[in-house]
Amino acid sequence: MTRKILVILTKLAINALALLVVDYLFDGIRLEDLQTMIVAAVVLALVNSFLRPFIIILTLPINVLSLGLLTLVINALMLMLVAWLVPTFHVDGFWTAMFAAIVMSLVSFLLNWFLQPRGTRGRVEINVRRHPRDNRPQLR
Repeated sequence: MTRKILVILTKLAINALALLVVDYLFDGIRLEDLQTMIVAAVVLALVNSFLRPFIIILTLPINVLSLGLLTLVINALMLMLVAWLVPTFHVDGFWTAMFAAIVMSLVSFLLNWFLQPRGTRGRVEINVRRHPRDNRPQLR
């Protein structure tokens, strides 16, 4: 249980750091204080966990036709939604949100990659066990 909480807190910290990076890089994005950064990171995590998958499933045919580029638009819209929900977090326009979403994705990817335990980067593990009755191998 504590490992799951640690993973959640780490992902929230990565979101907060990514928000801090885009606040520094883009003039059109403003976080008014530290509290805003934390609240925006939590709201972004909630929006990305619950609303974003639903929207991606609804737009799947168009997303396939656009070779996944619609996902960038969805990420930008999620960032604009968070700015609308958190009054002290400001995003000035769609294109600012689009480039900020790209930078946030890159920062999140790099931090997640660097924070993985050593020896698990790029490693795929398959466990095979035998069925108790007929001794056939089964994948778990």
